[in-house]
Amino acid sequence: MPGLYLYIARCSDDSLYTGETNDLEIRDWLHNCGDEKKSYTYSRRPVNIVFSDHFRDPSQAILIEKQVKGWSRGKKEALIRGDFELIKECARCKNETSHENYSK
Repeated sequence: MPGLYLYIARCSDDSLYTGETNDLEIRDWLHNCGDEKKSYTYSRRPVNIVFSDHFRDPSQAILIEKQVKGWSRGKKEALIRGDFELIKECARCKNETSHENYSK
């Protein structure tokens, strides 16, 4: 299928790796059997792809990948579980300077 997949992989150390690929099966194999010793996942094997979403437009997949890479772990875990309400809650600003802490 043309396009790209955005994916999140859970590593053996429980860290999360976010990437994009045009073939999930090959990418999974490369994470677990590839010989690129400098890659993030090489020393964190085994790696399991725990989330994926397909985008017909490759530029859209790359844009979303960059966004997700900047997300907190909690927000990524919510995406993995499909908990979109929690994603919205995690995105809310909670610091003291938030506009939500000022009375009008």
